[in-house]
Amino acid sequence: MQLNSYIDHTKLGANISKEQIDQLLAEAIKHEFKSVCVNPIWVKYAKEALKNTNVLVCTVIGFPHGTHHHLVKKFEAKQAVLDGADELDMVINVYSLKAKEDDIVLKEIKGVVKEAKGRTVKVIIETCYLTEEEIKRASRIALRAKASFVKTSTGFGTGGATVKDVKLMKRTVKEKAKVKASGGVRTYEDAIKMIEAGAERIGTSNGVDIVTKRSVENDPNPTY
Repeated sequence: MQLNSYIDHTKLGANISKEQIDQLLAEAIKHEFKSVCVNPIWVKYAKEALKNTNVLVCTVIGFPHGTHHHLVKKFEAKQAVLDGADELDMVINVYSLKAKEDDIVLKEIKGVVKEAKGRTVKVIIETCYLTEEEIKRASRIALRAKASFVKTSTGFGTGGATVKDVKLMKRTVKEKAKVKASGGVRTYEDAIKMIEAGAERIGTSNGVDIVTKRSVENDPNPTY
């Protein structure tokens, strides 16, 4: 298994420096990760740095809470594409899903998919806030909107990916979409469990630890 090809090497947050982004890019190039996932302000910079590599540039939309107006999410997606993003990870409006306002969730996903113009769109459903039935319903809405992936988590919620949720999502979307496990996937063992459960992409800031099988627990300066 080429584990590196599953990994979206991620650095997201409110206080990410250029030096941290440079390190992320260098690691992605060295280990040939599938993509780097960065905040929208770094998309253009990352795209230029990775132009002679096979590493894709992923960014986030409506992040981290998903409570942006659907038109704002559309605009974010449009600008990200203009800046060079290859993949878009968007957060749904969790409140609307839980309120059974499925038309609102469908509309916002469709808007982002349209602006992506054929690029990969991963729909973050934030499973930590959802029941099993809501996870299935969110996954089906993502399918209706023609999204490429359903994704477990932002990593900023009350919990991250679980084997149980990944299996449920995969059973729901079957072969019509893929599943991305994100949030709390920090070790080689974590990644393997998620892939065996059905994940076809792993979002993590510990990509190097995973592919080198280095123990995060024994690392005096772990990255989460």
